[in-house]
Amino acid sequence: MINKDFKSILELIKAFPDEQTCIDHLTEIRWNENVVSPFDASSKVYNCAGSKYKCKNTGKYFNVKTNTIFDNTKLPLQKWFLAIWLVTGHKKGISSLQLGRDLDITQKSAWFMLQRIRQCFGIDNNEQMDGEIEADETFVGGKNKNRHANKKVHGTTNDKTPVLGMIQRNGRLVAKKIPNTTKETLTAEIIKNVKLGATLYTDEYTSYKSLQRVYDHQTVKHSQRQYVNGRVHTNTIEGFWSILKRGIFGVYHFTSKKHLQLYVDEFVFRYNSRTITEASRFNLLLTNTENRITYKELINDKR
Repeated sequence: MINKDFKSILELIKAFPDEQTCIDHLTEIRWNENVVSPFDASSKVYNCAGSKYKCKNTGKYFNVKTNTIFDNTKLPLQKWFLAIWLVTGHKKGISSLQLGRDLDITQKSAWFMLQRIRQCFGIDNNEQMDGEIEADETFVGGKNKNRHANKKVHGTTNDKTPVLGMIQRNGRLVAKKIPNTTKETLTAEIIKNVKLGATLYTDEYTSYKSLQRVYDHQTVKHSQRQYVNGRVHTNTIEGFWSILKRGIFGVYHFTSKKHLQLYVDEFVFRYNSRTITEASRFNLLLTNTENRITYKELINDKR
């Protein structure tokens, strides 16, 4: 049975005191007594010594960490579990410097752990949102005037990256890094995530105007200092932007455009799981660990 009893770091350590208890828990989460070969899902699997398995069709050996974020790691699973607990439990996240100190590992190792964990936050949910939806865009990034002299960009700059957010009242949140805030880009993303005919609340930004043809589209006029008009407002999504920016600027201080979506996914995951226990949130993350990325892929500029 999956362990859901731990409510603190101390209880987490007591629940998973060694490598084998971590392996047993991860095995239950990943396979639920039905081990599937990561090399051939249709293959019969043989149990081997040392919590290993053999894929009959390919002849390859594997374990519960194969093809997950824990694959080929030199760090014990207990430290990974602690890192997952900390990053999923802290409302604004945890920096790699702080995680490195907490786990007694280098900052580089902590950063790599965090980036691998962030790969698992983007849990796909293809179900479109319905009912009352708030949509809004924000910009994340630094200002050219704050750069060191040798890093200033002369002429036209575009230091900030746009992010579009959509939230269903009393429901889930979706937030995506977007290339621009043109009518075409915003319309395509909203139609992809929101059912046609739903009630859509936005501000008066001109790129949203065409949406009134497919949604019950109502706006608040921020330029006229109107922020609430009955049920029409975007305060919920703006509240999330506040959490996101306080976390990025206060804890992480900076994030590149390349990795921004990973950080956005982290905050979205915590927001969407805000009504469940920390242990349930921890286990939910473990169900999505088959999303491994290598260090080389992380630092590759073409990614």
